[in-house]
Amino acid sequence: MEYQLDDKPPVTLKVGDALFIPAGTAHSAKNVGDVKASELATYLLDKGKPVLTLSK
Repeated sequence: MEYQLDDKPPVTLKVGDALFIPAGTAHSAKNVGDVKASELATYLLDKGKPVLTLSK
């Protein structure tokens, strides 16, 4: 999986790698490999705030 965080260079993760994305950081992910990929995400949320905000 390749993750793009704000305007920083992309980060490519392999099986077993972890990535921390700070709250409020614009980010996207895509599978850049040739096999099916999946991720497990854990969110720490402030009560009453939205889980996510979509942007273009």
